[in-house]
Amino acid sequence: MGEKKGFFGKLVAGLSKTRDSIVSGIDSIFNGFSSIDDEFYEELEETLIMADLGINTTTAVIEDLQKKVKEQKIKQPAECRRLLMESLKDQMRLDDSAYEFENRTSVVLVIGVNGVGKTTSIGKMAGLMKDRGKRVLVAAADTFRAAAIEQLTEWANRSGVEIIAQQEGSDPAAVVYDAVMAAKARKTDVLLCDTAGRLHNKKNLMEELRKINRIIEREYPEAYLETLVVVDGTTGQNALAQAREFSEVAEVGGIILTKLDGTAKGGIAIAIQSELKIPVKYIGIGEQIDDLQKFDADQFVEALFEGTDTP
Repeated sequence: MGEKKGFFGKLVAGLSKTRDSIVSGIDSIFNGFSSIDDEFYEELEETLIMADLGINTTTAVIEDLQKKVKEQKIKQPAECRRLLMESLKDQMRLDDSAYEFENRTSVVLVIGVNGVGKTTSIGKMAGLMKDRGKRVLVAAADTFRAAAIEQLTEWANRSGVEIIAQQEGSDPAAVVYDAVMAAKARKTDVLLCDTAGRLHNKKNLMEELRKINRIIEREYPEAYLETLVVVDGTTGQNALAQAREFSEVAEVGGIILTKLDGTAKGGIAIAIQSELKIPVKYIGIGEQIDDLQKFDADQFVEALFEGTDTP
């Protein structure tokens, strides 16, 4: 429980900017209105949209809230706070199969533009999985930046996992091929591939991912394939746009949302889930190796609203 508690504490601290911007606004509405009327809902709606929750999410949350208020015959605006939290949790809850890849022999392709914390996230994921007794291998298939290869090598050493890499400029698909061969030979549980993220040329990216997918399907058909996109939480709506663009070129199974501790736009975690129907599966809130954890909707909303770990 200590690790969970420790991360919850970090999450509470990391979401403080978001809490100051979103929750204080929401609370002033709950406390400022004496009755639940149209104006109350309009103010609430405006505050949620301003918090980067996005129009669709906000509409869904407000409609859900109105329904519950009616059903439960609630009269006091202050009583809506819990209901709002419940509604946000419902928007974000993951189904049981979300982490299927963690329990199977799998290949995880991790994509994302430079600068979002992609390579770092892979290093941290490798550490997380190794701590759970998994045999992990990482592949440096983002071959267009020498720095990415060096950085991943450093993280692999830190996490105590093996890495497959070639020199800068080599064919990413060739690196993945080598990694697949090594993963099979070594009976690896999870192969994590750092793959390119040059969104400005979607056609090339699509081609490259297609090639990589073909190799995995042909050479490693028994492996479960998961594609995760890394986006930077501090960029708000831009993170949502990037996730959307990547989902147009690849079958994205989940999002890794980084740098949530540096932003007042933490509401984007809710928006991505609701707008794109792609679940946020991991969140990062800091530099340490254990600062990337599985996403837990209940925990996230509690940390955002309460800053206290109450069920």
